[in-house]
Amino acid sequence: MRCPFCGLGDSKVLETRLADEGYSIRRRRECLGCQKRFTTYEKVDDLPLLVVKKDGRREPFDQHKILNGLIKSCEKRPVTLALLENVVADIERRLKEDSLKREVTTTEIGEMVMVKLKAIDQVAYVRFASVYREFKDVNTFVQEIETLLQKEGKGEDV
Repeated sequence: MRCPFCGLGDSKVLETRLADEGYSIRRRRECLGCQKRFTTYEKVDDLPLLVVKKDGRREPFDQHKILNGLIKSCEKRPVTLALLENVVADIERRLKEDSLKREVTTTEIGEMVMVKLKAIDQVAYVRFASVYREFKDVNTFVQEIETLLQKEGKGEDV
């Protein structure tokens, strides 16, 4: 492994641990040239997951698109970036765990995001739903909020 400080390709491993819930290995290394320490991560090279868009186009899965949508939905809300990153990582992990499935629809991804957001922040959930479900008018917003309130009143998971 090349040292990021001096470029020497010789280092020794000081420590190895599982990371990312067992999906990667974290290694602490020391350069044999400059003696500086650095961390590397090793993970299995996954087969690419393809997203089938509403118009039938296919493109590689991009977790940044989900994260950006979550950030916009949670703008000015008490939700940390770390929590949103965990949501994205969990969704990606769940999609990739089904090893037979190499394609996923935007609908599947959107529904997974909405389930997670509903549990985190209801305002962010309504914001996301309004874009994802393409709300056309105020009445659609009101219906979604009434549905949330009814479920909350009945003690159901919101």
